[in-house]
Amino acid sequence: MGRTNDSMLTEFVLVGLSEHPKLQTVFFVLVLCMYLMILLGNGVLISVIMYDSHLHTPMYFFLCNLSFLDICYTSSSVPLILDSFLTVRKMVSFSGCMVQMFLSFAMGATECVLLGMMALDRYVAICYPLRYPIIMRKGAYVPMAVGAWVAGIVDSVVQTSLTMQLPFCANNVINHFICEILAILKLACADISINVISMAGSNLIVLVIPLLVISISYIFIVATILRIPSTEGKRKAFSTCSAHLTVVLIFYGTIFFMYAKPKSKSSIGTNNQDIIEALISLFYGVMTPMLNPLIYSLRNKDVKAAMK
Repeated sequence: MGRTNDSMLTEFVLVGLSEHPKLQTVFFVLVLCMYLMILLGNGVLISVIMYDSHLHTPMYFFLCNLSFLDICYTSSSVPLILDSFLTVRKMVSFSGCMVQMFLSFAMGATECVLLGMMALDRYVAICYPLRYPIIMRKGAYVPMAVGAWVAGIVDSVVQTSLTMQLPFCANNVINHFICEILAILKLACADISINVISMAGSNLIVLVIPLLVISISYIFIVATILRIPSTEGKRKAFSTCSAHLTVVLIFYGTIFFMYAKPKSKSSIGTNNQDIIEALISLFYGVMTPMLNPLIYSLRNKDVKAAMK
């Protein structure tokens, strides 16, 4: 079980899709191709935003942060996922597992808060267009982005610290591709009430509150757009926030589907459920960061012009 003489856990075993070896090869090629597209797409988007002075605005500043987040998030987990596809039972040290969990949790939490900040930016741009340059000046949008990063990192420090203090007695097999916090908490042989309460508070701060901010912002945005007399004006106003709304729907829709779907109790259903959960996990962790630059570039004429 990978333990020292004092019975302290020294390593975990990542199972992943070890029971489906044929799928491992397919997933390895698929995930590798998507990861390369993530690096290319987000890297190009960051370069374009930094290179073109016309894109030095709050919206593109947030978008640049989002692309950098996607690169960091996938780089903290995808190499481990690819490695797990090449081995039957991937061994990961306890410290390495905690570091990977910390990075993934921090990037994910930061992205949730950042999407809320981006919604506020779109709210000010559409509802108060004349005051937008004054309200969303550099002294406002830079601290907003920094606040998103700080919130995500602090949240991850708290969750990781609480997890590291738990004892792991017998089972060290993680039924996942990566060191995912919920999968690790299931292995603890002590009361995890504090962790559950902390996770509930974390979800409230980095998931529910940003989602409320996004929802309220878009209620006002839609109301403002409907009051625009011309059809062309409505179309132009909606186009400025359609990309962000699409990303939000994909991001939060995948999270809710991942944790709200019913669990199967039959053995056959459990096996199928493992494959389904693997697909959902990959979609959330790899597909969404790959789609973000495509959504923002294909739906944005300024970005397309700058790329040309």
